[in-house]
Formats: sequence, C-alpha cells, structure tokens
Amino acid sequence: MKVGNVFAAAEISASGLKAERTRMEVAAGNIANANATRSPEGGPYRRQQVIFSAQMQNANKVFGAASSGETQLGGVDVVGVQADQSPLPKVYNPGHPDADEQGFVEMPNVALPMEMVDLMTASRSYEANLKSLETFRKMAEQTFELMRGR
Repeated sequence: MKVGNVFAAAEISASGLKAERTRMEVAAGNIANANATRSPEGGPYRRQQVIFSAQMQNANKVFGAASSGETQLGGVDVVGVQADQSPLPKVYNPGHPDADEQGFVEMPNVALPMEMVDLMTASRSYEANLKSLETFRKMAEQTFELMRGR
C-alpha cells in the first residue's frame, strides 16, 4: 500500500460526515417549512430531498496495483438537493388566506414523522462515521508510538 493512500478510510468517513450533515440540514429545513403555504417559487413549500452518489475510484490509484483495473468505492458525494414531486395534500380550511373557492388549501408534502425518522437516521450515520474517524486516529497514534519505540 502506498503511503499516500493510508488516509483513504478517513477520507471515506469524512465524505460520509459531509453527506449526512447535508441530509440533516435538509430535513431540518423540511420540518421548519412543514406548514408553509407560500414559497418563493409560488404555491406551498415542496419537501426537499438529498441525492447521493457513490464515489468510485480506480483500484490501481487506491492500492497501487499495476493494472488491476478494478473499481472500488471511495465514499459518497452529494449530487444535489431536489424538490419531491409527490402530490400536495389539500386540507379544508375556508378561513385560510390561501384557500381556493371551495375552501381547500394546498399544504406542503412534508410528513413530520418521516422527517424525524430521516433526521434520526442521518444523525446515527453521522455518529458512525465520526466513530470511524476516531478509531482511525487512535490507530494512527498507536502506530506512531510503535514507530518511536524502535
């Protein structure tokens, strides 16, 4: 293994931290706008969702192989954030300023229980990536201590 690739595991965990932080921010924004019937785009707020993509790396870059040509996972990228195009629920509320002629209001397509589950899973994934980085740091410290003892 080449010395430059020793940090590959840490880089994968760091990409996971960044991706899960983005997912938590988006879920928090969805929760904050769960009752917003007016958005800058017009109409009610639409739930946002994060789009992920796996980073792929060539194995001869990762492991220094001469010509293996294998592809290895290299973490995760946030490709973007897009609006959920699922139907907007209608609620009967004739006194609401955004009610139509029949008294129905189009509400955001945000389901608070789903957002809370998404927030919890993102938080746990963030913690797991952080634990992985902490373990890598401890292993590196122990390696340096062993090398000093020679």
